[in-house]
Amino acid sequence: MNDDAMDLTEARYELVISVDARRSGEYDDVDKPRMRARIYRVLETAFTHAKVARDAVHMEDRGDGVLLAVAGRVAVTRLLGLWMVEVHENLRDENRALRVPLGLRIGMHVGPVRHDARGISGRAVDLACRLADSNVARRLLDAEKADLVLVTSNSLYEDVVSGGGKFIEAARYSPARLELKEGEVTAWFQLPGRPAPEIPAEPRPSAGGPSSTGGAYSAADTPDTTDTTDTPVGADAGADGDEDDAAGSPGTRYTVHGDMSQHHDNVYQQPVHIGRITDGARSRKERGE
Repeated sequence: MNDDAMDLTEARYELVISVDARRSGEYDDVDKPRMRARIYRVLETAFTHAKVARDAVHMEDRGDGVLLAVAGRVAVTRLLGLWMVEVHENLRDENRALRVPLGLRIGMHVGPVRHDARGISGRAVDLACRLADSNVARRLLDAEKADLVLVTSNSLYEDVVSGGGKFIEAARYSPARLELKEGEVTAWFQLPGRPAPEIPAEPRPSAGGPSSTGGAYSAADTPDTTDTTDTPVGADAGADGDEDDAAGSPGTRYTVHGDMSQHHDNVYQQPVHIGRITDGARSRKERGE
């Protein structure tokens, strides 16, 4: 078996970097090539200034972004530190002349990567891409009106970021739980040049659950699937039905195993049945009981 064949079956432990442009679909056919040229200029200039050899970097075009894998011989701290500083500064320079600033989301993870004639693959690649494309990264970039957001995997944060280094400050990262297609993960978010960001709240998920594209959530965001109703009511409401008395015990909880409705100040001109008619009730009605 020759060396090339072995390369196709053996994974290399590399840093995977996924770079996506913010709202790339809003660029028209004239502006999109210019946007792509800016992305490459920002990244390649940063590699030069960070003294990362070009032959140590695998680069794939993704239309609205770039997928990269950096060989293990390059220290990960250099990419997380000096290279990210250069990317941020280059991006700021590019944006000074733009009416609509270019925004980038960058996801990073270290893991086994397989190379073939068409590119790279592996779970490490998938995770880096999911991080950059997560809803939290998108919302954070917009909410903070930032040029750049960096998202690292939990293992990368714990193994490298938490130890610090030149231009690496763990205190400037904030964690969030993401629900990805592969399952739940913890990711760490940083806005270069800024304090640790406040993670924007995830909109309450629909009945289908959290988005598979990377929605953040906490226990408070978990959909309530019980029939518990929390309504301020008076446990000892007056017999006269006074509404103020009925609301006099805020915070009272009661559980409803079925349907419930509240009625106030209604006048009925004929017999009215409120609630669900069960088979037993219907039978009694038919018997005139």
